[in-house]
Amino acid sequence: MDLNKVMIIGRLTRDPELRTIPSGTSVCQMGVATSYVYTNQTTGQKVEQTEFHNVVLWRKLGEIAHQYLKKGNQVYIEGRLQTRSWDGKDGLKRNRTEIIADNMIMLGSKNSGSAPTAGSYSAAAPKPQSPPAEDSNQPGPADPSRLGGAEAEQLPTIQQGEDINVEDIPF
Repeated sequence: MDLNKVMIIGRLTRDPELRTIPSGTSVCQMGVATSYVYTNQTTGQKVEQTEFHNVVLWRKLGEIAHQYLKKGNQVYIEGRLQTRSWDGKDGLKRNRTEIIADNMIMLGSKNSGSAPTAGSYSAAAPKPQSPPAEDSNQPGPADPSRLGGAEAEQLPTIQQGEDINVEDIPF
């Protein structure tokens, strides 16, 4: 059995670019940077290493990314690696490795001073993935019309040592 799975959390290096191929299908391309910080053993200084990833989102997932994401936004991408080859105008063979996204979660913006508002989207189901709210007074799942606002989805917290009653679990 083989596995080709990629999961990254990073920031957009540019605004997403949306195109339509001749068949009418939407395709969005964007760059995502991820950073790794470590301490150099000889100097003791912190070193930051950044990787740049090319991400491709198809159909509705790409349209959502293009509509709501901007340069600097933080995003979670889940998908698979794919390398494509072509002959350049200069006659040389070119290769490009891309992440073909299946799922995306918008985590927040670069300048967000408050808790980020998250929205989860997938290639199979482009609507937010969240259990339905039982009580109409409780905040619901992240709605794309609210993304970018200061309002964040309220998640319940359980304090350490607090007893959990099985009947209180909503599912």
